[in-house]
Amino acid sequence: MLLFTVGFLDINFVDVLDILLVSVLLFHLYKLIKGSVALKIFVGGLSIYLTYLVVKATDMELLSEILSQFIDVGVIAAIILFQQEIRKFLLIIGKSTDFKNFPIFQLFRGKGKHEEINLDILAIIDAMKDMSGTNTGALIVISKDSDLQFYADTGDYVDAKISKRLLLSIFFKNSPMHDGACLIYNNRIQAARCILPVSENPNIPATMGLRHRAGIGMTENTNAIVLIVSEETGQMSFIKSGKIDHNLSAMELRTKIRSYMSDGQEEQAQKTA
Repeated sequence: MLLFTVGFLDINFVDVLDILLVSVLLFHLYKLIKGSVALKIFVGGLSIYLTYLVVKATDMELLSEILSQFIDVGVIAAIILFQQEIRKFLLIIGKSTDFKNFPIFQLFRGKGKHEEINLDILAIIDAMKDMSGTNTGALIVISKDSDLQFYADTGDYVDAKISKRLLLSIFFKNSPMHDGACLIYNNRIQAARCILPVSENPNIPATMGLRHRAGIGMTENTNAIVLIVSEETGQMSFIKSGKIDHNLSAMELRTKIRSYMSDGQEEQAQKTA
């Protein structure tokens, strides 16, 4: 359906929709790579492509042939240059697509049926309280959906049942495994001394150290939650989806963990009570 004409161009509804979708895509792409070196590489590649379109339209055959060689390998080059950004983009899509909330999956799970909380929260809270009292830094990642194998490979495998003593020994200041994150999945300590992705969010306060930035980065890239004990202040923090809650009590921390493990049902019940 023709909407209007600009010179020799006939603009229809599909053309307008196409431009809007491309604009939204470019906007989100800019937000993703803003503040990184990837932005300059992207602008450079886009400039080459626009130049190629102009050269091709003006029938400059030699220059068009040279630039076309860059365009032909552009997809492969983009995957190599932007592998971190592409991975982050796909993770964001995966996080926003929660298949568990689809009606067809809820039929199999049963309407109103609560998932069992399979996590020894008490042992984790008791260990964090002791570490908070002695200003022992700790970085604990808890996942209910994935074993986080990629991050576990960066550390040392433990594969042990959760216990207060084991957590205290891992984060003991003279322990060789205290530096890094401890991963918990399926009620077991999967690995320790793991390396987490550091957040590139420019809005993070300068007062936050590398431990908090790594915790924020982990929750930006996965559906896991992160528990932190500050080595400077002893404060306990909870991080989910890139948002951090500081200076929490043991009861508040326990409530947030239980809410995460039960898909937010407990926290919602407290709000409506």
